[in-house]
Amino acid sequence: MSARLARNREAPRPLVLVVLDGWGVGSGGPEDATAVADTPNLDRLERECPHTTLKSSGLAVGLPEGQMGNSEVGHLNLGAGRVVYQDLTRISAAIDDGTFFGNPVLVEACERAKRSRGALHLMGLLSDGGVHSQLTHLFALLELAKRQGQEKVFLHMFLDGRDVPPQSALTYVDELERECARLGVGAIATIMGRYYAMDRDKRWERVKKAWDAIVHGEGQKAASAREAVERSYAEGAVDEFVVPAVIEHHGAPLGKVRDGDTVVFFNFRSDRARELTWAFVLSDLEGLDRGRVPKVYYATMTEYDERLVVPIAFPQEELKNTIADVLSAHGLRQFHTAETEKYAHVTFFLNGGVEEPKPGEDRLMVPSPKVPTYDMQPEMSAFGVAGKVVEAIGKDVYDVIFVNFANGDMVGHTGVMEAAVKAVEAVDDCIGRIVKALGEAGGEAIILSDHGNAEKMFDESGGPFTAHTSEEVPCIYVTARKDVRLRSGGRLSDVAPTMLEILGIPQPAEMTGESLLTAPR
Repeated sequence: MSARLARNREAPRPLVLVVLDGWGVGSGGPEDATAVADTPNLDRLERECPHTTLKSSGLAVGLPEGQMGNSEVGHLNLGAGRVVYQDLTRISAAIDDGTFFGNPVLVEACERAKRSRGALHLMGLLSDGGVHSQLTHLFALLELAKRQGQEKVFLHMFLDGRDVPPQSALTYVDELERECARLGVGAIATIMGRYYAMDRDKRWERVKKAWDAIVHGEGQKAASAREAVERSYAEGAVDEFVVPAVIEHHGAPLGKVRDGDTVVFFNFRSDRARELTWAFVLSDLEGLDRGRVPKVYYATMTEYDERLVVPIAFPQEELKNTIADVLSAHGLRQFHTAETEKYAHVTFFLNGGVEEPKPGEDRLMVPSPKVPTYDMQPEMSAFGVAGKVVEAIGKDVYDVIFVNFANGDMVGHTGVMEAAVKAVEAVDDCIGRIVKALGEAGGEAIILSDHGNAEKMFDESGGPFTAHTSEEVPCIYVTARKDVRLRSGGRLSDVAPTMLEILGIPQPAEMTGESLLTAPR
C-alpha cells in the first residue's frame, strides 16, 4: 500500500509539531519574557485557533510531585503518547526500597576498585535540581561505598547554576562535605562548572579543561572546594562557569583518575554526559587531545549512548509504538529538525531513546552558533531551522514534520532578560514563516512547549532566575477548522494521540494518553 493510500485522504499534509523549548505560561508580569516580547504571530494564532495549556511537570510527566520538567522528559512524553516514568523517579524508588544498594553494576564497581586496590571515583552534577542528577543519588552512592568497605572514594563535582540558583554551589558543597564526614568516606578531588564538564556541542576546548583536571591533575589548584568556588566568585564567575580546579593534598592532586580505578558517572540524563564518557571509553576520539587515557572500569547510571559498551546501573526501559514508530508503520514520511542544542531531543528522545531513524524518517541538524553563552546571540540558529522547515513543507514529500526551537530554554538559562525577549521575538518571527508556508500547502500545526523557563527571568528579589519552572505550557492547534476545540486538563502525553486523531490513524494500545480534540474530525 502506498503512503498516499495508507494515510487518511482528508488529513492535513503536512502536520507540523512545533516545540517552543522552555516556554511556559507565566504571570504576564515584567519577569515574563514571553509576555514582554512582541509576538504578533503567536498572539494572532491564540486568538483565532483552538488552544489550551498542558501539564509538563511532576507526576504528569513521570517525575516526582512538584519536580519541574525538562527537555528530555518533555520530548519522551510527547513522543511516547503515555506518561513515561523517568530515570529520576526509578532511581529514587530503588533507593527508597533498598534495591539500589544491591544493584549489581554499582556493587561490581566497588568490588573492581577493591580487587585492583584502586579508588572509586564518583563524577556528576552536584545539584538537587533533578534535571541531570539528584543529590540524594550521590549520597546513596556514598552509602553504598561505605557498606562495600571501599575506603578510597574521590568526588569530581560539576556545579550547576542553571537548574538551581546561579550562586548556590557552596550550599551543596557544604552539604556534601557534611555527608562525607558523617559516613567517613569520600573527598572532593576536583570541582568545576558544568560549562566545562557537561558540554554537548563538541566544544572540546571546554571538555579538555575538565578532562585534564580529573585525569591528569592539571588546572587551577586549591586547598579545598570552597576555596576554588570563592576564588571564581571573586573573579566574576557564577557556578556554571567555575574554572576546573584540582584539590591538592601535600602539594599533589588529591585524587586524579589512575589505572585500575573505577569511575561511576551518576548523572541520569544522557545528553550532557556523553562527551566526557566518550573521553574515558572510546579508543579513538577526534577533536580531544586526551594524552594518556587511564585504564579504568567505567559505569554509568543510565544509558548515555547505545553505541557504547559500558555497564549501566539502570538500563533503559523499551518504549514501543512511539509516534515515530506508528507513522513509519503506516507508511508516512516524517522529517525531524532542530539546531544542535536540541537535535537529540527532537530525534533520540522523541523516538523513545532510540538513535536509529525509523523507515521513512529524515533528519537534519542545523549547527548552533559558536558563542560562549546564548545571550550574545539570542536568535541562535532559529531562522536557519525555520528555513529548513519551510523548505521541507515546499517539497511536498513529508506527511509529518517535527521541529524544536531552542531559544526560550537556552537563552532563558542565561538569566538575561533583554536577550530572552529577543529570543522569543525571533521564534515568533519563525512561527509566522512556518504558518504562512503551511497555509499555502494546506497543512496544519500543533505549537506547544515542553516545559517552562523564559516566562520567569528574575525572582522576587530581582535577581536572575535561570532554572526551569513547573508552569503549564501553551498548546495551539493551527487549523482552519471551526468544529473543534482543545480540552483543558491535558498533559504532554496527550499530544501524540491528538496527532494520530488528526491524521486519522488508530491509536495503539501502548499509547494511554487521550486526544485533546473535543470534537471528532
